[in-house]
Amino acid sequence: MANKKFDFNKGLKDLNVSDLKARISEDSLRLKKLEFAHAISPLENPMVIREVRKDIARLKTELEKRALA
Repeated sequence: MANKKFDFNKGLKDLNVSDLKARISEDSLRLKKLEFAHAISPLENPMVIREVRKDIARLKTELEKRALA
């Protein structure tokens, strides 16, 4: 689990601001679809919802860091 987070954060450094915003919107849409699918019938692995939520938070954090810098 820690390696995935490290790789994800390492990959964020290569993205520019517009790419970060696009990725946030894509992941937000993905989260909504997952939550809807989970409401209809339970997902095989509901932890995916948590992971996507955390990824969105990491993206927003990186975007905020760049805005403050």
